[in-house]
Amino acid sequence: MHTFVRKGAILMMKGLKLPAQGESTMCSLTRKHFGTVCAVLQKVKEVPPPVEESLQAPLPQVDLPQVDLPQVDLPQVDMPDYLEVYPEEPQVAFRGLQSDFPCVSRNQKTGPEPEYGNITTGFKLFADKTPFYLKYNKGVLPELNIAYETWGHLNEKRDNAVMIHAGLSASSHAKSHKRNSQPGWWEKFVGPGCAVDTSKFYVICTNNLGGCYGTSGPSSVNPLTGKPYGTSFPIVCVEDMVRAQFLLMDDLGIGKLHGAVGSSLGGMCSLMSAILFPERVGRFVSISSCAQSHPSSIAMRYLQRKCIMSDPNWNKGHYYGGTFPKIGMKLAREIATLTYRSGPEWDERFGRGRINDNDAPSLCPTFDIESYLEYQGENFSTKFDPNSLLYISKAMDLFDAAEGFTSLEAGLARITCPAMVLGVQTDILFPIWQQRELASMLQKAGNEAVTFYELNSLYGHDTFLLDLNGVGAAVKGFLESDMKGFGWLTKERVTKKRKKDKERLYF
Repeated sequence: MHTFVRKGAILMMKGLKLPAQGESTMCSLTRKHFGTVCAVLQKVKEVPPPVEESLQAPLPQVDLPQVDLPQVDLPQVDMPDYLEVYPEEPQVAFRGLQSDFPCVSRNQKTGPEPEYGNITTGFKLFADKTPFYLKYNKGVLPELNIAYETWGHLNEKRDNAVMIHAGLSASSHAKSHKRNSQPGWWEKFVGPGCAVDTSKFYVICTNNLGGCYGTSGPSSVNPLTGKPYGTSFPIVCVEDMVRAQFLLMDDLGIGKLHGAVGSSLGGMCSLMSAILFPERVGRFVSISSCAQSHPSSIAMRYLQRKCIMSDPNWNKGHYYGGTFPKIGMKLAREIATLTYRSGPEWDERFGRGRINDNDAPSLCPTFDIESYLEYQGENFSTKFDPNSLLYISKAMDLFDAAEGFTSLEAGLARITCPAMVLGVQTDILFPIWQQRELASMLQKAGNEAVTFYELNSLYGHDTFLLDLNGVGAAVKGFLESDMKGFGWLTKERVTKKRKKDKERLYF
């Protein structure tokens, strides 16, 4: 009992309060016991000494009533015995992580990957020395250069040309040839007997406006200053890219394309070609693309741009002749890679596999998937101009087929040619519902010749670069079909379309 009173006195002198009723305490002290302590303290005549002294000085002897205290079982926490865990070592107060930074790069390349190269030779150049006017901000380029490559032969009627619209990071080098034997980014899809058959078609591919592989872009030299444009280069959009490509068509003497084929950004360009020049496009293919950029894809591209622009070496876009902003570019590509492939592929290809099972965990890459992302970032970081990534990714964000029209349906209603829309179920960057929506809106806008394919591929957005069977077969069939049928039409349909009586027609 004396011990209890002493503890109660110490609590009072420290200014501690009894917990409110219902609150949990370590010793289950009841209000009745606390009241007893208070009564005892009031009998003490001395003024309590300071807290420090009171904790050492004995309390006065007081006759106290006997109170039965409850028995309390306190839970105990088992603490590890570090001497038992490390019996060969003395007990230590701290053991931290010992790492060498930066982390050692252990890049791994496994599985199928697209063929992207730093293309500096082997292309042809279309040069227009007249000013080229852009859509936004009243931008003007003093001259326009378009790098392009061709395969096959243009026929006498000049009506067998097929334009392949490249993606964000692709060059004009879609297929190898004598002037450049390096594999192209669509190597297996273009050639004699391939999806885009060069024995039948005259195939053209350009480097997009704003790029860095021969076409006018931020790294190009401004003829008025003699220095690279850098971020003084005007903002470009998909419409500007397409208009520049059709200036090339004029120079080549091609009045109408047999077909326009594109994937991702290229799919935006093929769609825009059919909208801007409906009389000059015979049919178009849009693969893993959309009619309007979605906020989720805009957000991912924004993060990539921010990585580059946060690199001190970016220098507001004027790094030419200085230190290249490699870290920002590498991080941007690693983020982009997340959107190019799919979760199911990550699981099948990497799982939770580790780079080295014998390595202790650290802050450096531990898992195979980390090593793969690092490889992608490192491999691409010096192949592409960071400013071009900024400009072209922004053009993709700005893409909206409804812009300039009263509605999306009104914009798509300008298209008069057959269309093929192809999507991939595992695509993260351009989800499959965007291709479904595009195909549906084309039909709603009055296009009766819309073909839609939905692929269940493992490779996500990169399917258009890797799936020769699914993508290649669809493209080949669509381009080579003569779009004619044979059969009996009803009087009503003949009257509506041909204004003729019921008869046998070849159409």
